Amino acid sequence: MGVRKFHSVEEMPGPEPRTPLDPENLKIAFDLMGTAHRLARLRWPPGVRKFHSWNELLLAREREEAGGSPAPPAGD
Repeated sequence: MGVRKFHSVEEMPGPEPRTPLDPENLKIAFDLMGTAHRLARLRWPPGVRKFHSWNELLLAREREEAGGSPAPPAGD
């Protein structure tokens, strides 16, 4: 498939309209809400995080995936 170039957004084709009252619309809406919810939870502290060891990095990732803070708590 070739690459199509557009000079402006107005030239770009829009998405096909969804059929009203289609049950698939509700599934798409909930999928979008779930994605937005997961993205909104990401809170990164400013700056660069440094780890003393590879194991400390892995522990921080496990905390993050478990829903905890991505940064280790103070004094850790």
